[in-house]
Amino acid sequence: MDLEHFAALRTPEGSAALDAATRVAGGDPLAAAAALRCARVPGGLAATALTQAELRRRAVGKFGPAATDMFFTRPGLEQATRQVVADRRAQRLRTAGVTTLADLGCGLGADALAAARTGIRVYAVEADPLTAALAEANAQAAGLADLLTVDCGDATAFDAARVEAVFCDPARRRAGSGRRIFDPYACSPPWDFVTRLAERVPRTVVKVAPGIDHALIPADAEAEWVSVDGDLVEAALWCGALAEVPRRATVLKQGPPANASGGAGAPCHHRAGGESVHQLTGSGLIEATVGPVRRFLYDPDPAVVRAHLVAELAVELDASLADPMIGYLYADRATSTPYARCLEVTDVLPFSLKRLRALLRERRVGRVEILKRGSALEPERLRRDLRLAGDQSASVVLTRIADAPTALVCRPTT
Repeated sequence: MDLEHFAALRTPEGSAALDAATRVAGGDPLAAAAALRCARVPGGLAATALTQAELRRRAVGKFGPAATDMFFTRPGLEQATRQVVADRRAQRLRTAGVTTLADLGCGLGADALAAARTGIRVYAVEADPLTAALAEANAQAAGLADLLTVDCGDATAFDAARVEAVFCDPARRRAGSGRRIFDPYACSPPWDFVTRLAERVPRTVVKVAPGIDHALIPADAEAEWVSVDGDLVEAALWCGALAEVPRRATVLKQGPPANASGGAGAPCHHRAGGESVHQLTGSGLIEATVGPVRRFLYDPDPAVVRAHLVAELAVELDASLADPMIGYLYADRATSTPYARCLEVTDVLPFSLKRLRALLRERRVGRVEILKRGSALEPERLRRDLRLAGDQSASVVLTRIADAPTALVCRPTT
């Protein structure tokens, strides 16, 4: 989509085409196109409307019902912050006393919209003309145009003295090709601008790739990794007065709250919609003890692993590592925790396809879940090679213990 196509969608004819496309989105593409032809929608407008309707349908997972009134591009949707994450960040900024915010590199406006919903006055800047136009339209659709303005321009030229805080989300995909950028100095804005921004503005938040090198993190910044329902979705640096702890793993769980009491770390906070927020904090510098494989295995949430807080979790669970370089934890008892999945270890054996196949067949295992850390084996190939048949299920953990490839056969804890 380009600006001309977007302008066509904003006309009464385009709005009607989008409504018609929404009714048929998600089904057979040829049938959907035929339905719009029958409705006498011009071919070019029909294609644009169908693409937009499909993007809205996909966006519901990130934005909920609000997605039905928003405008998207494929790259913009892929890079947009999930609403549950953006809302939590905005609320933290509001609680810190922020009333004016610059969003530099606002994309489609997910974070800017979340901040505006809390009452923060947001000045958003986006370099790409189409994306800026879509972000402005999204602010209008949300009824937030009075609190959120979008300018198309260079984020590095924005006068940060106008605001109390800055949020910056550098673009990590190359314009045109959409390829990911892994070098932070090649992002837009580049890393040197971001670090200077944090020095100039007392309250700065920077969204970064979850795989960021810890050596790049400013010594006085709080680094936070966020997961949603077990998927690691982002990392952010909270700088200046916003920094509270060195490292934080935030685990968000949507849907009805789990029966767990909250487990290790900070207490669980429940939201009205059933969403729960769990936060584990620490320095990220302590080391966990190393010992033998024990009865229960904990597979830490990826946010905990990326935040280098596995050792802090080990202390809370009275657990240890079996290998100092592999993040599985082992304990003598099962403890409910939102920060890790717990499995009961039934068998430990040096890895051998023949021995593992024989053991699983003896247990009548026909369905197997394969987890791995520290193993070069491909799970899908191993599943085919096992050639299992049976009415039972099991979890197989491929790992390394004392430099030896090892297979652990496990079952879920109740």
